[in-house]
Amino acid sequence: MNTDQKVLDALRLTGVHHSYGKVQALCGVDLVLHPGELVCLLGPSGCGKTTVLRIAAGLEPLQRGEVSIADRLVAGDGVDMPPETRRVGLVFQDYALFPHLTVAGNVAFGLRGLNAATRTARVAETLEQVGMSGYDDSYPHQLSGGQQQRVALARALAPKPKVMLLDEPFSGLDSQLRNQVRDQTLHLLKANNTATLMVTHDPEEAMFMADRVILMEEGRVAQKGPPAELYLKPASAFVASFFGEVNRLAGVVQGGQVATPLGDLDARGIENGRAVEVLIRPEAMTLAPGSSEGILARVLAARMLGRSSLIHLSVEEGSAEELHLHARIPGRFLPAEQEIFGLILDHEQVFVFPKN
Repeated sequence: MNTDQKVLDALRLTGVHHSYGKVQALCGVDLVLHPGELVCLLGPSGCGKTTVLRIAAGLEPLQRGEVSIADRLVAGDGVDMPPETRRVGLVFQDYALFPHLTVAGNVAFGLRGLNAATRTARVAETLEQVGMSGYDDSYPHQLSGGQQQRVALARALAPKPKVMLLDEPFSGLDSQLRNQVRDQTLHLLKANNTATLMVTHDPEEAMFMADRVILMEEGRVAQKGPPAELYLKPASAFVASFFGEVNRLAGVVQGGQVATPLGDLDARGIENGRAVEVLIRPEAMTLAPGSSEGILARVLAARMLGRSSLIHLSVEEGSAEELHLHARIPGRFLPAEQEIFGLILDHEQVFVFPKN
């Protein structure tokens, strides 16, 4: 093997802009998907992530920018290849199976151009990969939601696409089945070394599935990188808060620090006199028995949430007001109401951003 041989990008979007009438849906989006990589497009409803997917697939005409698949221009500069020639696999939120075709007929739909024997062998191979062997003659209405999802995945994988595009593929499943099916899907895509771009609005799902996450906000990329990087080193208050509940405090920077009821916090890099927002993850708080260390906090309520316990706390702000905070403690931890603890902060999970 020639180690100097260039590895082609599976998918590249460059400077993509898109509008629906007067609504600007995408504003200069750049995106690269590498071979064998699974990237999640994450963001709230209306941020543009599904529009990106549709433009990559050729389901939405490109208005401005370029789209390349395996370093081949498929849209832009006068080129507009139709979806069926782009070598992409598509799995939609509703699976979009053909109700009049059997499972085998659905999977074989995209295998035109192959002789009958090759097509039959490829259908059997793909159904075995997704754990649906023996369902060849079944119809979609005879399958559970999880089985329909696996058939949709098999149909998309059967033609051996250059890129797999998944649009909220697990959102129609109940919680327990969703966890099982997305785990199976992740390992199947990795076993096939399939470059995959997946849309989701669920940050936990993105962190579970993705090698890299691209978080979008109002048609722009807010931050991109490995999931741990976005969680531990958010670039903005929007990014930090999107990955889960945060406690919010306000303050003003003086001498590289911001004074809060929980002590002075590092605000280096932000000019003096600037109003800031302090975001503290609930898991950044440790509660020490008694009042020997930390800021004094009083328990208002404690609730077990399964893998962790959520503690509602009150901290006096030096006036008549009290600061209401949430702390998340691993496992079972259910102190009595009004019990006093010392609150200790993990400053690695405390973020200070200039206030917009």
